[in-house]
Amino acid sequence: MSDIYSALKSDHDRHRELLDTIENTEGASDKRKDAWEEFYRDVKAHGAAEEETFYSKLISKTWGQDSARHSVHEHQQIDDLLEELREMEMSEGAWLQKFKQLRHDYEHHIDEEEDEVFSRAKEVIPEDEINGYGERFRDRKSKELKIIEEKREDSLED
Repeated sequence: MSDIYSALKSDHDRHRELLDTIENTEGASDKRKDAWEEFYRDVKAHGAAEEETFYSKLISKTWGQDSARHSVHEHQQIDDLLEELREMEMSEGAWLQKFKQLRHDYEHHIDEEEDEVFSRAKEVIPEDEINGYGERFRDRKSKELKIIEEKREDSLED
């Protein structure tokens, strides 16, 4: 069983690979479409599961609240970009431009998370309090993958 930090980092590493694939393919090729679909779904599920497990724990600690709030705000910004891209034509130049913005913002977010937020969390959350959270994260992410479209439709109604 992996700890929460390893579980999150493993996802981030896969997301970096997918970003490379998307950027290094052209137009609306099948390879780009497949990588985009995996990235979109996985980042959506990852963010929701991360907020419900890791960030909820971090925000419960006074010294972790600012870090958690900042990261959750970035999640919303990334989610907005994901939705904008989903509605655009992948074969158009504007899509690639918007994708590059998403990539920059997302890589900034995960680098900051791994370098700063994880360090902060390790300072404020005792290991015995967060033991098993890697598994909780994976379980929640699995559930989130199943309800992406339902949540998307709900947000479009708002």
